[in-house]
Amino acid sequence: MTDTPKKILCVDDEENVRMLLSCELEDEGYKVITLGDPLKAMDAIDRESPDIVLLDIRMPKLNGIELLKQIRDRYYDLPVILLTAYSSFKRDVAAMASDYYVVKSGDLTELKKLITRILQTHI
Repeated sequence: MTDTPKKILCVDDEENVRMLLSCELEDEGYKVITLGDPLKAMDAIDRESPDIVLLDIRMPKLNGIELLKQIRDRYYDLPVILLTAYSSFKRDVAAMASDYYVVKSGDLTELKKLITRILQTHI
């Protein structure tokens, strides 16, 4: 019997970021669903039932903090990691509603360790 891979939903408006996250996390054994349109995220969560959501903060149409509020309204226990290139958001009170916060970088070591830790504690 094999374990079903854990699902990670990655919502980011930058295609290169989605591709990097997808490739790196799939290499770690995760099933990765990527979205460039934050307006489609809630439907994807309903449909895919991800184990973790990665959210970019700065996106057009709907920013990550607004989307986080929608997720919290319907899926309070779903782990959410906010990703941004801007460390200033760490002080944002609304960002405190997220479980975790990671500043984007080409090195995904910190993010991978965090995902592993989250999945170990949310089983």
